[in-house]
Amino acid sequence: MVSIAGKGCERLIPTEEKKSLEEIERSLVKTYRKHIWTKFVKAIKDYNLVEEGDKIAVAISGGKDSLLLAKCFQELKKHGQMNFELEFIAMDPGYHPQIKDLLIENCNHLGIPVHIYEGKVFEVVDKMARDYPCYLCARMRRGSLYNKAQELGCNKLALGHHYNDVIETTLLNVLYGGNFKTMLPKLKAANFENMELIRPLYYVEEEYIKRFTNNAGIWPLNCACMVAAEKIGNKRYEIKELIKELKKNFDGVEKSIFKSAENVSMDSILGWEKNGVKTKYLEVYDEE
Repeated sequence: MVSIAGKGCERLIPTEEKKSLEEIERSLVKTYRKHIWTKFVKAIKDYNLVEEGDKIAVAISGGKDSLLLAKCFQELKKHGQMNFELEFIAMDPGYHPQIKDLLIENCNHLGIPVHIYEGKVFEVVDKMARDYPCYLCARMRRGSLYNKAQELGCNKLALGHHYNDVIETTLLNVLYGGNFKTMLPKLKAANFENMELIRPLYYVEEEYIKRFTNNAGIWPLNCACMVAAEKIGNKRYEIKELIKELKKNFDGVEKSIFKSAENVSMDSILGWEKNGVKTKYLEVYDEE
């Protein structure tokens, strides 16, 4: 997969010829069974992400992660044991027409019946947070997707965050946020009643998502925001480079970071926060 920077986006160009829909779907459960399909199913089972009677909105950004997520859900619907419904939704935050056309072309080729609606997020963010747009943009996108999912009668919103996103988020919080928080596989929406956010690619490594996309011959969107493209050297990219350096001496560093979030020793930390209430360890030091 070759990466180039274009106007308003950075694209991943496949080095393989575009495969047929049948070949792509077969590769998901055959070629990438171990590294993608099995891990997708495992996350769903481990964290109870899909339940009988669910109606799930799968968010499509047009990037490699969300396109794979959509195909995984289609296969689960086709071969799975549970009865659930799917809606594929894509918010147009203000894409350049060529970017939107690429999104539509990819979804058509992959057999994803996507519902695209306008969000005008880029316009709002450009006015309110031009210098540091990413946080506000992400918040507005998430809220818009929740709203559309609820409008369609869904009770869950599925996003394409993967294993490496979890690891990078954990390190970002430790190194730059001064706290220990990770990206959870599911959580309840704070402002949308009876809605949950789920991340079924939680165990899937980004490297295999790239390989799948490359093998399929798909040209996914990566970034359609000009401001973000100009700030390509942001903290998440720095964390990616840091992990790459750490792996040179310890190949298992990613697994260790990932596992640390489920092996927190409450007896050996200085403080914690639960339901918005902060506690310092000295406050409970004499209780035992």
